[in-house]
Order: sequence, then structure tokens, then C-alpha cells
Amino acid sequence: MRNQIEFKVYGRYALFTDPITKVGGEKFTYQVPTYQALIGICESIYWKPTIQWKIDQLRVINPIRTQSQGIRPINYSGGNTLSIYTYLVDVEYEVRAHFKWNTNRPDLEDDRNEHKHFFVAKRMLERGGRRDIFLGTRECQAYVEPVKFGEKKGFYDQYGELQFDLMFFSFEYPSDSGKEELIAYFSKPLMKNGIIQFPSTTEDMQSKFIKRMKFNKIKTIGLEEKGLLQNYKEEV
Repeated sequence: MRNQIEFKVYGRYALFTDPITKVGGEKFTYQVPTYQALIGICESIYWKPTIQWKIDQLRVINPIRTQSQGIRPINYSGGNTLSIYTYLVDVEYEVRAHFKWNTNRPDLEDDRNEHKHFFVAKRMLERGGRRDIFLGTRECQAYVEPVKFGEKKGFYDQYGELQFDLMFFSFEYPSDSGKEELIAYFSKPLMKNGIIQFPSTTEDMQSKFIKRMKFNKIKTIGLEEKGLLQNYKEEV
């Protein structure tokens, strides 16, 4: 696939928070990254409103291990409290992803240049991404590098099947669906020999309506829109 990228993402800690554990502040991680977290990593590597990233496969390289730590989060009213966060430790994943056009942005049709976006995404990946990379939460700093998917030996290569229970999959924003609503999807991922194959559609998944949300289009800011073009001409 021409517009497909392959990369590894790794870090010391990861926290893909189970929503059930957020209520009391005692955060507990899922065993594997959520689809939405992987989308966020791809968008940190390279993002434009013209494209939408889709995750094809995830490969778990290191054994799944957790570690609990005492954390003192800051309260909005001041001070802090003691909470216990359970992180994944020493994580490394291989990701295969591709992009497609955002059909909800017909105003950006002139920017639908597959050749351009593919090579810009490739360059940004080689440079470690345009924005900071993190695994689930902001304190879990991570790094990305281009790799050949499946080339490195992984812990679960001969493990067989491992079925995970129901977990959060992704959000569907108005920019994805064209509807003014936020929807959450849930699935039961199946890992075969360390590889999770993500479905191409959410039709058969459990879903939950979250709230009404307006579709605010992000406009590209150019020189003319900021009144800078005239100043640029004068300086030249």
C-alpha cells in the first residue's frame, strides 16, 4: 500500500487507562494500546485535516508487565492527594498504519496529493515525529523509529492466541462521521502470535453515545489571512 507507514514506538512506561478506573483516581492500564492511542501517535508523527489515519496492525514486541506507583496528582482546588497508578513497563510495539482522505472536508480537495502527504509523513517519522510522542498519558514519554514490520523477534511470536476482554476502542468525532455527536466504541481484541489485526469498520462493535458536539473546521492559516503577506513583500 503506497500511503502506508511502518514504525516502532517504545518507552519506559505506558498508561492506556481503563475508563472504569478513572472514577476514583486509581488509574489502571489496559494490557495493550487502544486503537485511539495509536491514532494519536500517528497524528503526532504527522497530521493534516486533509487526511485520516487508520491502524492496520499492532505487534507487541516485549512481554506485558505492569508496575504500580504512588502518584500525588494536583487537585483543582489546590493541594494534592495520593493515588496509585498501574503502568505498563518497558514497552515496545510495531505499528502498521495508512491514511485516507477526510471526505468530510470537501474544502480541502485541492490538498489531496497522496505523493506529497506520504513523503512528508515518511520524513517526519524518520525525524521522530512533529510533536511529542507519548504512550497513553502525557507523563509516559515515547519515541518512534521507522522499521520493517515483523522483522524483529518478539516475545509472543509463537504464543498462539490471546483473547482480551471488552476494552475501549476509539472515539468517533464529528470530523470522522460528519455528524454532530461524539460516539465511543468498544471491542474485544484478539492477539495472534503477538499481532492484533484491527477491523476496517466499527459497524459490529458496541457503541455508546457520549454527547452532542459541533463540527468545527480547522482552517489553514496563511500569510494573507494573518495580514503578513504585505509585510513580507515590503521586506523583500
